[in-house]
Amino acid sequence: MKQITLFITALLLVGCTSLADKATETDATPPIFPDYIGVTVPINIAPTNFMIENAQAIEVYICHKEMTLKAKGHDEIDIPSDDWQELLRHSAGDTLKVKVYATIEGRTIGYKPFDIIVSPDKIDNYLSYRRIEPGYEVWNNIQIEERDITTWETTILADNKLHDNACMNCHTYGNEGRSFFHLRGANGGTILNNNGILRKINTRADSLFAAATYGKLHPKGRYGIFSTNIIIPALHSTTTNRMEVYDTKSDLILIDFEKSCVERIEIATGDNYQETFPTFSADGKRIIFCRAKNKELPDSLNTLRYDIVSIGFDDETGQVDSEIDTLWNSLTHNASGHFPACSPDGRWLLITTTNYGTFPLWHREADLQLIDMQTGECKECTGANSDYPDTYHSWSSNSKWFVFASKRIDGMYGIPHFCHVAEHGNTTKAFALPQRHPIEYKNTLRSYNIPELSPNRANFNALNVEGIAKDKAEVLTLRK
Repeated sequence: MKQITLFITALLLVGCTSLADKATETDATPPIFPDYIGVTVPINIAPTNFMIENAQAIEVYICHKEMTLKAKGHDEIDIPSDDWQELLRHSAGDTLKVKVYATIEGRTIGYKPFDIIVSPDKIDNYLSYRRIEPGYEVWNNIQIEERDITTWETTILADNKLHDNACMNCHTYGNEGRSFFHLRGANGGTILNNNGILRKINTRADSLFAAATYGKLHPKGRYGIFSTNIIIPALHSTTTNRMEVYDTKSDLILIDFEKSCVERIEIATGDNYQETFPTFSADGKRIIFCRAKNKELPDSLNTLRYDIVSIGFDDETGQVDSEIDTLWNSLTHNASGHFPACSPDGRWLLITTTNYGTFPLWHREADLQLIDMQTGECKECTGANSDYPDTYHSWSSNSKWFVFASKRIDGMYGIPHFCHVAEHGNTTKAFALPQRHPIEYKNTLRSYNIPELSPNRANFNALNVEGIAKDKAEVLTLRK
């Protein structure tokens, strides 16, 4: 009754509406899409616009104390951005009450109010991702985009239509305006960005069996750690998972961008183990990666499980230790670990887990876990995980938020979802990247692949990449 009284008061303040006047009240929550009911959002996120399928009219009242924001539409609402941002500023650390009225099949319903919790913790403004069809061997329509998630502004960083439809691997941010992505094909190379200044590098030095694949930049920017992989796709015929991707060969390499050289990491080279998905610890003093004993594949694929391990690294000399420490043991957890990512404050290691294998994007059981780097304790990310693949992830620079790719909306397309990390590693209910028109998620035929957060713009665009792609790639020297 208290909530109903609150909204009646709000309606009197903003003026009566035809939907509110004739609505029949219900205890059901509104069937909104995407689901923003009970979520925690950052203080600087774009409006959480939503739709109700088959609605002829919608009216929404978003209230905080004496402030009320009204929005209306046909089957979707478009919340005014300036009013939304003002409301978030006033409600930081508190809760918004949302009341929805909708007319469906001639009947007007007043739904039970729901909450949106506003965290005072900001999230990084910029999100990059690769728009790609979720197919097996098709890459004729790929763009790498950067979205300002506080607004609707989107920049195309790279477009493969400008590069003879060549494949492009995903854009990965580093610190202080650095980033990179791999452009494949005849004029390909690794495109290294330093605050808008681009270099094209050939990372496949003499005697390396492949170019750099998965990797991360060192926090100080001089080094990059990468895996080199020979990747095989295979379709399932009997399981609920659509396909499998695995490595027949993979090692780790270290690139010194300052000296334009690459070297093998001896402890992570050879045929006894497969190594992949390397990254640096938050302080840059360790290299963290996934490692599994080599097996006869694909016959033994369902027993292939990766540990999460680390080795010491001296960022002054570029020297790598020879002793491997296990951070997460696949035998103990009866699972395979993927995509290790350190929170910038060094407290947490976020990973994806599956029953087996090396590539979780097609594993329906793929979930997220947090490892406490102080205690080694593992925590399921219950607020983030769903019944569909929840996979690749990236931290906000304040370590309070992460973004991850989830196929929970339709089981097919990866969509960026955000999750707040509270004290003790507790995660809140995840919410989808807001869109100006939510129907985008109903109509899309492409995934938002490998979402990455950054506080800084990439400062280049598709035309810049087109220009440098025509240049000859800088060849790295192999350090013996």
